[in-house]
Amino acid sequence: MSRTVTAADANRQFSRLLQEVKEGRSFIVTSHGRPVAKLSPPELSEEAAAAARTALFSRLRRQPLTRAARWTRDELYEDVE
Repeated sequence: MSRTVTAADANRQFSRLLQEVKEGRSFIVTSHGRPVAKLSPPELSEEAAAAARTALFSRLRRQPLTRAARWTRDELYEDVE
């Protein structure tokens, strides 16, 4: 269930509203009594997640390979002073 908030109140309390949206609440923003916007958590669909994974893997494939030398176990756990 969405709560209604005026545009003026939304402007004054935007940080608080965003915090409540993070917690799962939704708000309908009105101007002169008419709904003009909705603040709500994003809908995370499987399609959006798959598109994000595809974009990430595509970007990683374009990155140049780095030929770093192998490290020994002692070098990895060496104390830094």
